[in-house]
Amino acid sequence: MTNEKELNNIIEAIDAQMRKDGISRRDALKMAGVSSAALMMGSTTASAATPAMASSAKGKIVIVGGGLAGVATAAKLKNTLSNPDITIIEPNPMSVSYQPGQTLVASGIWKQSDITYNTKDFMPSGVNWIQDKAIEFDPENNQVKTAGGQTISYDFLVVAAGLVLDFGGIKGLEEVGDVYSLDKTDAARAQKILGKDGLCSIYFSDGAVDTWTQMQKLVADAKSGKKVKAVFPEPHTAFKCGGAQKKMTNLVDARLNEAKARANADLSFYTNGGKLFGVPIYHDAIDAQMKARNVAVNYSHKFVEVDPSNKIAIFEKHWKEKVWDAELEIEDEVTRTQRIEAEYDFCHVIPPQKAPKEIANSPIGSGAGWVPVDKYTLQHLKYPNVFSLGDVAAVPLGKTGGSARKQYNVLVENLVATMEGKAMTAKYDGYTVCPLITSIGTVMMAEFKWNPDGPGAVAAPSFPLDPAQERWVMWLLKAYMLKPMTMYGMLSGRA
Repeated sequence: MTNEKELNNIIEAIDAQMRKDGISRRDALKMAGVSSAALMMGSTTASAATPAMASSAKGKIVIVGGGLAGVATAAKLKNTLSNPDITIIEPNPMSVSYQPGQTLVASGIWKQSDITYNTKDFMPSGVNWIQDKAIEFDPENNQVKTAGGQTISYDFLVVAAGLVLDFGGIKGLEEVGDVYSLDKTDAARAQKILGKDGLCSIYFSDGAVDTWTQMQKLVADAKSGKKVKAVFPEPHTAFKCGGAQKKMTNLVDARLNEAKARANADLSFYTNGGKLFGVPIYHDAIDAQMKARNVAVNYSHKFVEVDPSNKIAIFEKHWKEKVWDAELEIEDEVTRTQRIEAEYDFCHVIPPQKAPKEIANSPIGSGAGWVPVDKYTLQHLKYPNVFSLGDVAAVPLGKTGGSARKQYNVLVENLVATMEGKAMTAKYDGYTVCPLITSIGTVMMAEFKWNPDGPGAVAAPSFPLDPAQERWVMWLLKAYMLKPMTMYGMLSGRA
């Protein structure tokens, strides 16, 4: 845990670096926003809406999911409404634990206790918490049913249930199956295969601890003179924290360099796509970083299988090829594939990811599983009294904590407007942030949003600095400032 003295020292260090870069604290805080400013000044408290400003709108609000997005939404609604009636349905007693810190646990920088929090300590006062799982949705009758048999009525529903780690979607990991990041039962099942013999994953909390153990073994083997191979595959589905595998690659590289053993290790990165990042400026920067670190990058490789016994990761390499159709006398394009096997001593797995089946198969789900919402307003496309945010929402670029931080403010404003019978005016612009760890001590703060002039995304830096540059000051933000901003700012509905 970061104490007040440490936080003040960090703030001073950040101030000094920003002054060096020509940015005043006032300008930095103005760009970061008033709520973030209060936190950077060392204050984690702020007043709720005054009675004159609070909305008198009434209605029973049920929030499914009590993680970061769900609790932040409840807190902001409580701050906004003069007479709130809010219920959260969430089974996990530690649902607010700080998942972005799992990368730092996996690299030995933090302990698991540094990111573990009790949900009850962050549940807004006056919010009714039902510690159960929502398993049935009846939006026609405005009802939700829980695993424990309760039927809960609502006037407005917010779906913030997160996503499921589909380890079973990789051949060889069928026994692991579906995993929720913070579920201890799921973790115990996953640890029967993952977290040993070099195969690991930071995508569940206990797995992050095991990853550090496997990383240390890899480094020790390389330091002893053994030639080792580390493999870093990305999944073929949408997944939360698009920079996670790049971070893991860089952190293994850093630990090997620290041990003066990097020359004995081959590091290989695999992605199903044709780019390292959807925003050109960040793709170019990451490509240069990979080359500088002597990491082999393999594009168009779908991760399909792993053989834990023989320590082999298996990919389906794919490419387009033009062929002549003699019958139609036209040139056609076909997809060719090739099986690629990669031996490993260390393999970090990011599993395919999907919506919870209770939501995907319900009336509020979609063919793709995710909750279909207007990407700007976050209102359900079919049911106007249903909203969704976070990992489970069908929003482009939206599966990060940084996305949720922007989304919950938009959602609350639009939900309250709907409760008041007014038009919705708040719009989410697709903002997402990926604090890409490039080494122990440097971070590239990749901020981006939807391209307002067309498809794709564009860089959206908060500071007048080159956003593709690795910086120590951004490491301080990632390693020390973002957690208190999240835990005491966002979860209070004020950041």
